Amino acid sequence: MSFNRFAALVVTSFAPLASAAGLSSNSAVGSSLISKARRLENANDMDYSYVAKYSIKFQGCHHISQWNEDADEDNEVRIETKRLVRFRLCPSDACSEESSAGCSKNYGSYIVDMSTFVYEFLYAQSGYQEYNCDQYEQTCLDECGDDDNACLYQCYYNLDMLYCYEGDDDAQVEEIDMLDYAQCAQYVPPDGDDDQNDGDDQAEQAYYIGPYCGDQGGEIKFGLFTDNTCTTFSSGGTSLFEDMSGYELPYSSDSVATNACVSCGEDDDDEENYNDYYDNDDVKEVCQNIYQVSGKCESYMGLEYPNEAACTYIEGVKIIREDGIIRTTSVKKSKGAAIGIGLFTTVAVLLGAYVYYLRTKLGRAKINLSAS
Repeated sequence: MSFNRFAALVVTSFAPLASAAGLSSNSAVGSSLISKARRLENANDMDYSYVAKYSIKFQGCHHISQWNEDADEDNEVRIETKRLVRFRLCPSDACSEESSAGCSKNYGSYIVDMSTFVYEFLYAQSGYQEYNCDQYEQTCLDECGDDDNACLYQCYYNLDMLYCYEGDDDAQVEEIDMLDYAQCAQYVPPDGDDDQNDGDDQAEQAYYIGPYCGDQGGEIKFGLFTDNTCTTFSSGGTSLFEDMSGYELPYSSDSVATNACVSCGEDDDDEENYNDYYDNDDVKEVCQNIYQVSGKCESYMGLEYPNEAACTYIEGVKIIREDGIIRTTSVKKSKGAAIGIGLFTTVAVLLGAYVYYLRTKLGRAKINLSAS
């Protein structure tokens, strides 16, 4: 491997951490960052093909509290929550879905902005679902015909593909596209006005939808918030969203990320993503996009030039508590204090034993005097 590639790996490592705000690959910032990473890859002959041998294993997510530099109004949140996701690249042939760690050797540790992680996962999932619907649509139509909605529903249900069922178009409730909310964004209820909450004299509460860490960092869910940083949860919770929209907020009960090992290698079944399947590499687009913009710690991967630029940062994130405040769990022991505590304990025990001895001796002397 050339020195240029090694240098490029170091330079690109902290790109996502330098901008902790949400970076979807479809956003202006995300697209710019990924395009720069790809240009750097081409310029320095960087090779990511080895990623195809690995699988993504979700490790957890973290909330970090920090000052909101964009807060101008008095009613805006001053301390906002930034969200990060940790994951591993485990060898695909050794990745375990039963183990929370996924693997114990030959792995790399990574950290990325949650918005990027969520967007790429949802985008890949939408491509997979669209492919499945195209493949099985004719099967269900042949079985049920065009007008038998009950039969079509049952057909897709049996295939575990209810996301393909469109039902009666007239009665169908148009659900929101969760890709639009991978980064915190305002939610306008049906028949709402985009501008109804823009003025200083707000007649109604503005609501926002975005991803957050659930189950103490073990899940990524979507919630309903009352601020544009998705820090303050709505008092009505997701049930309020259901009241406004008529359906449950997607991923408010289930996690976007699961215990599954997501293979990064393309295979014969990857035609569901046409652009990914017919590109010039063997790495799935979801892995490539997340890997390129993540902070990296590849000390245990056995690479010739491992990228270790984010190792310290990742270790620091592990000690962030649920409230987003950093509190170190590693306490440096003091030899002097330990010796002092030991001496004090010893003296206290000896003194107690001596007091007991004197008390016993005095009691015996009283008995002897009484007897005489």
